[in-house]
Amino acid sequence: MNTDELAVAAREAAEGSYSPYSHFRVGAVVVSEDGEVFTGANIENAAYPVSSCAESTAINTAVSSGVRKIATLAVACIDADDIEGAYPCGRCRQEMAEFDVGKVIVTAGEGSIVREHTLDELLPHRFNL
Repeated sequence: MNTDELAVAAREAAEGSYSPYSHFRVGAVVVSEDGEVFTGANIENAAYPVSSCAESTAINTAVSSGVRKIATLAVACIDADDIEGAYPCGRCRQEMAEFDVGKVIVTAGEGSIVREHTLDELLPHRFNL
């Protein structure tokens, strides 16, 4: 899948969001090194700390299927006013670091610009053991 196709797929994944509290729907697509595709959406909970970001949902689905290296992660927040509101949170960025995400694609709603980054651009000097 190319960058634009991944952005569309992330927007489609956001349609599966369960976000009754924030009304902020986010979708993510993970592509493994082998080209396997996994999707996720944010899943909220009244007790916010147990909510799950779309990126985390997609990563966890991929990892539970045996993926250990992620080539690309695309994320879309279809309810963001602009692309700046669609970037992954710090926790998700660190989770991406754990699985060495090569490329991160970020977009917002339909017709929004699409940006492409390396993880080093989004999380310089990341924590490593």
